[in-house]
Amino acid sequence: MSTTFRTTGRHGYGIKFSPFFPNRLACATCQNYGIAGKGSLYILEETPSGLLQSVSISDWTDGLYDVTWSELNSNIVVTGSGDGSVQIWDTGNHQHPVAVLKDHEKEVYSVDWSQTRDEQLLLTASWDKTVKLWDPQTTVLLNTFVGHTSVVYCCVWAPVLKGSFASVSGDGTLRVWSTQNPAQPNLTIAAHDSEILSCDWCKYDKNIIVTGATDGQIRGWDLRLTRQPLFQLTGHTYAVRRVKFSPHVDSLLASVSYDFSTRLWNWKVSPSALHVLENHTEFVYGLDFNAHVNNQLVDCGWDELIQMYRLHLPPNT
Repeated sequence: MSTTFRTTGRHGYGIKFSPFFPNRLACATCQNYGIAGKGSLYILEETPSGLLQSVSISDWTDGLYDVTWSELNSNIVVTGSGDGSVQIWDTGNHQHPVAVLKDHEKEVYSVDWSQTRDEQLLLTASWDKTVKLWDPQTTVLLNTFVGHTSVVYCCVWAPVLKGSFASVSGDGTLRVWSTQNPAQPNLTIAAHDSEILSCDWCKYDKNIIVTGATDGQIRGWDLRLTRQPLFQLTGHTYAVRRVKFSPHVDSLLASVSYDFSTRLWNWKVSPSALHVLENHTEFVYGLDFNAHVNNQLVDCGWDELIQMYRLHLPPNT
């Protein structure tokens, strides 16, 4: 079962469910496939009848490539832009950002708000090869993490390890960092022989991270044994743009790809996809699970479509 919303004239890049409201989500989009033009932030809600409707649309002068919600304030959303800036939006006053963070020299491709208790910090990753750490409440830049030798496509906080995050890059490495040591990562893994576009941390095991790359491969890594992947999932025929672990089932994850598909996997059971969803006619870029609703996920793509799914999976999938 799926629900469709069209971002007419805007191509989807990033999408995220609200951590506060089960029926609300945010989508970061660009004009002209992100090559040129403006960007727009869509705030959407699922109606009682199951349809998606627009609550607000906020425009920025450049493309918006990723989005994350505040874990502190239900109205605050953060986006990363092609002009190297980071926007903090208040959805109750959506015409202009309440703050703009500027320190990256190139496109900001990933933004993530920390999820551990008592730690309200923001990560941003950029094509300038750096990851930056911010205090989003004071808008102060706290640290810059340097080490990747190519574009940093994604950065994600550890869900349970305070002060830890992971990043992946065009240099083919997965790196695990501590916020206390910006000089060098705690761990570097040569995870793929190609550009790595996405990573995610398992919500149930602090030692497991998954990566998705331009070689079409999805690989899982046990941070205690990094000489070879814990698992490898095959089936995508083009680059894997984003990977996400389920917040409800430890062995379930999802991925989206330039092959126009969204796939679900049970990495403990099979290297082949559990489900293949083919509802897009262009690259699929954004992906997220709903932490409030079991087996609900959403994606967005360059075909101007947001697709929200309610999947009927067998128990203990």
